[in-house]
Amino acid sequence: MDSESVTHDALPDGLVVADAYGNVVLTNDVAREQLGLDGDGGIGRPLRDVLLLRDRDGTEWWTMHRPYDGLVNRVSFTEQSWILPRGDEVLVTGRLVRAGRGGPVSRVGVVLRSARGRERLDRERSDLVATVAHELRSPLTGVRGFVTTLINRWESFNDEQKKLMLATVNNDAERLGRLITELLDVARLDTGRLPLYPRPVDIGAIVARVIESSRIGTNREFQVAVADELPQVQADPDKLVQVITNLVENAVRHGEGMTSVTLDQDSGMVRLVVDDEGDGIPEEIRKRVFTKFWKYGQRGGTGLGMYIVNGLVEVHHGTLEIGDAPGGGARITVHWPLATAH
Repeated sequence: MDSESVTHDALPDGLVVADAYGNVVLTNDVAREQLGLDGDGGIGRPLRDVLLLRDRDGTEWWTMHRPYDGLVNRVSFTEQSWILPRGDEVLVTGRLVRAGRGGPVSRVGVVLRSARGRERLDRERSDLVATVAHELRSPLTGVRGFVTTLINRWESFNDEQKKLMLATVNNDAERLGRLITELLDVARLDTGRLPLYPRPVDIGAIVARVIESSRIGTNREFQVAVADELPQVQADPDKLVQVITNLVENAVRHGEGMTSVTLDQDSGMVRLVVDDEGDGIPEEIRKRVFTKFWKYGQRGGTGLGMYIVNGLVEVHHGTLEIGDAPGGGARITVHWPLATAH
């Protein structure tokens, strides 16, 4: 086996190359397995007889594309889905090499890529659509209901009743805003385009603000311990608030009893520890917590919160770990870098 064949066999996708006469001159291991090519691996046989692909209507790839005919300026095939002889779906694209500009075809190269990656992406998109539709439906229904009622029966309510309904509409609008922010953050984290404006921040003050807000929205008890003379951290303040809010809300949503938040210094970084008294997170599924749409138990949410939290911690060069709280629940530990000295 020559070095060129070894190189082609190392490719993750199937590769088939034919010469100017339409005869196959090269196939790699993946293509031979995909197309069921034994013995000679299709070498020397007509490309039409080797590339036995059909679409869902039964049309042959060769009949559809006729690579050696057609426009003289054609140099490639658009990626499309085709069915292998064994029934699997592959994404097929290709290139035509011509003998000079507008000349006859001297080489045809075809690449066959497994469609599993696309299926996984399609599933993720479907999950995203389903999640967004579900999460939008409830607050939108509330907003529409209260607004319609106020428009049609404004004179029937006193000021206190109107104020209560408008406050509910405002809460639902804020919920919609948070969902939109989550979706934007996921997209920006995935593409590496999340804008950050880091500066020295008093993390103790942010924790105090988040806990006070959480106390207003729930009847749970909170215990907060902040070490004396805690140094500032280097962070985008809005993103740090988002991280702490998500961790505290998760502890309240999935835990029971007391939610404890501890801030101290450890290994040259500020350590934030959030404990709850719930059932905890089994060790065997902890890595899945940071994946998109992860949910545990029957409590609500988009399943995007911890994915975003982990992404925000990482872009700030911090670390995040899941462990067991002393009370038997989950413990989330974040190490956050100290503010840089200037």
